[in-house]
Amino acid sequence: MNWGERMLDFRIDTFLEVCRFMNYTRAAQELNLTQPAVSQHIRWLEEQYQAKLFCYENKQLSLTKSGELLRSAAITMKQDETYLRRKIRQIRQTENDLSFGVTPTVGMYLIPGPLAEYQKKYPDAQISMQVENSQQLCERLDAGEIDFAILEGYFRKTDYDSLLYKTERYVGVCAPDYPFVKKPRQISDLLGETLIVRESGSGNREIITRSLSRQNLDLSDFHSVFEVGDMNVCKQMLIKGCGIGFLYEAAVEDDIKSGKLREMELCDFQESHDITMIWRKGSIFSDRYRSLYEQLKG
Repeated sequence: MNWGERMLDFRIDTFLEVCRFMNYTRAAQELNLTQPAVSQHIRWLEEQYQAKLFCYENKQLSLTKSGELLRSAAITMKQDETYLRRKIRQIRQTENDLSFGVTPTVGMYLIPGPLAEYQKKYPDAQISMQVENSQQLCERLDAGEIDFAILEGYFRKTDYDSLLYKTERYVGVCAPDYPFVKKPRQISDLLGETLIVRESGSGNREIITRSLSRQNLDLSDFHSVFEVGDMNVCKQMLIKGCGIGFLYEAAVEDDIKSGKLREMELCDFQESHDITMIWRKGSIFSDRYRSLYEQLKG
């Protein structure tokens, strides 16, 4: 049995469902199978790979190192198969179609220019771009719903191949006349303020959370937290003086120039963050994604 036959075997679907729920019974219910059938599928895979895929620790099911490796490879292969099926269906259409995802900052401020140039170069291309937070994009990528993503959030480097798209400066901003509780010289001076931040799973939230943690601080240390699920709404709340926030310079530079926002100069906050293009690790379409990277990075 060759690698491709193993990866596309129906028992791989059973394995991935067990990985999803970490429970044989729930996986069986999802697949409309009996639990003994699920167990049989997993045993068959373990025999094929001559390795244990799951183990029980403290009555909890978990993946072994071999199981982790198989899970990552299986997701990549299924994502590739989805891409391949779509390409075969579109064989009479252009080869330059795009199906990808971006985070809001990338979608609003970084990708429009390069994407417009791409569309001019390939006017017949069918283009689908999803705008969601980093966590959601990784989930879509794993499910084969998009081919690649450009995001500013964190991702598991063991699961994805990546190329640096751009490095962006991160800045603290507020309304020009914002009434601070304490004149801000460093981050700790801001703890009496309302922090406006994006939702859980967004790159924006992860970046500020990690920056705060390096100073033994947390979001809960602020007077209050205003969580906003939309980048434009977040900026409007900042402009209206509802609190302070931290955003990419590209997202606020026009607002700072026009006087709608001002940058808070903090002696202990000099942040920059990588924006990255990612796709499933080991994808057979890696060369295509690298070519697209060159065309879309601007």
